[in-house]
Amino acid sequence: MQVETQTILAERYAVIRAFSESLCDGLATEDYVVQSMEDVSPTKWHLAHTTWFFETFVLREFDEDYKLFHEQYPFLFNSYYVQAGERHCRAQRGYLSRPTVEEVFAYRRHVDEHMEALLDGFDEASNPRLAEVLEIGLNHEQQHQELMLTDIKHVFSVNPLRPEYREGTHETAAPHGPMQWIPFEAGLHEIGFEPSGETAREGFHFDNEGPRHRAFVEGFELGNRLVTCGEFLEFMADGGYKRPELWLSEGWAAVNHNDWTEPFYWEMRSDEWWHFTLHGMRRVDLNEPLTHVSYFEADAYARWADARLASEFEWEIAANKLPLEGNFVDAGHLHPRSVAKMINEGDGAPAAPRLQQMFGEAWQWTQSQYSPYPGYKPVDGALGEYNGKWMSNQFVLRGGSCATSRSHIRRTYRNFFHAAATWQFTGIRLARTPN
Repeated sequence: MQVETQTILAERYAVIRAFSESLCDGLATEDYVVQSMEDVSPTKWHLAHTTWFFETFVLREFDEDYKLFHEQYPFLFNSYYVQAGERHCRAQRGYLSRPTVEEVFAYRRHVDEHMEALLDGFDEASNPRLAEVLEIGLNHEQQHQELMLTDIKHVFSVNPLRPEYREGTHETAAPHGPMQWIPFEAGLHEIGFEPSGETAREGFHFDNEGPRHRAFVEGFELGNRLVTCGEFLEFMADGGYKRPELWLSEGWAAVNHNDWTEPFYWEMRSDEWWHFTLHGMRRVDLNEPLTHVSYFEADAYARWADARLASEFEWEIAANKLPLEGNFVDAGHLHPRSVAKMINEGDGAPAAPRLQQMFGEAWQWTQSQYSPYPGYKPVDGALGEYNGKWMSNQFVLRGGSCATSRSHIRRTYRNFFHAAATWQFTGIRLARTPN
């Protein structure tokens, strides 16, 4: 078991770090340095920041002989960890022509060499704190892998050439039937992560996923799939963006301030809707899941559809026994896909409705404010700033997206964004309360 643990930790570190760099395949040097808006960070910065994380929280803490690669990199590549020191202005990350891309990759090699030496022969049981911090670092890097994709998508989208990030084929999504509703009975439920293993790897979760606690949830129904582009077009055709009665007050203000008339990345070409994807411009496929919508748009659509968004507890209850299967970044599609074709039962009757697209595809907005669970306490030190200090004015999303790694998602995973955010792969799943 000790050898297996050593191998898993060392191999996972190598695989995850290599995957970050594989996401850069095909990028030109110029692509690494652009910051197209404040929420977007240059690809070069993501590569350096994730390296800074291991340097700061692992090597400087657990390797007494480690020397900084560059004395100013902690200032340049710290993000928001106030307790870890001063930071460069987030909105000005795109100003950093130096260090060069080549120097950032040299920084990664330097840290990786020292990490490999630290993990050589490491026994997780002998230093559980190091294993715990390492797990946070690996999951942190996977979060930034997703951000690398969504950020480079935004960077490419503002370029009039609309370049492709990767070549990709597109199969027209098959038509589907109307939304079906899956019922769930009222009851008392256990919510939050439940550790199931003795090692940090097996029991890992972010601190905001606990403590596990009980919550009574009334009966509800959940849509069997995500809302499609075609369904959202019906909302648009019915004046959805022009009807204030459908919108929260702050959402209506956002519609008018931002001149929203369609989902992010959509544009009209020759009387047809197109949208920008990581494979370049494509016609909007009416049957594929809608994505890149804000919480405000998701909430307004749900009202128009005589439904609502699920609470995060409802979503977790529904997902509790489902396999963690879906269209993740590992599949390489980099775009949401249509629902699976329903298969008839053995007697030829239509298959019973079932939940689809719960994982992968698009992050699903919930109506739940991002707030602490009962008894929540952030971890001590700078790492306690990872989740806890953001618990205000944001909404929870569940399920992961086509840019999320399969090994990174959990049924209890709580993502969170501000209500107006649209540059992530965010979509809509409807819920309703039975009459």
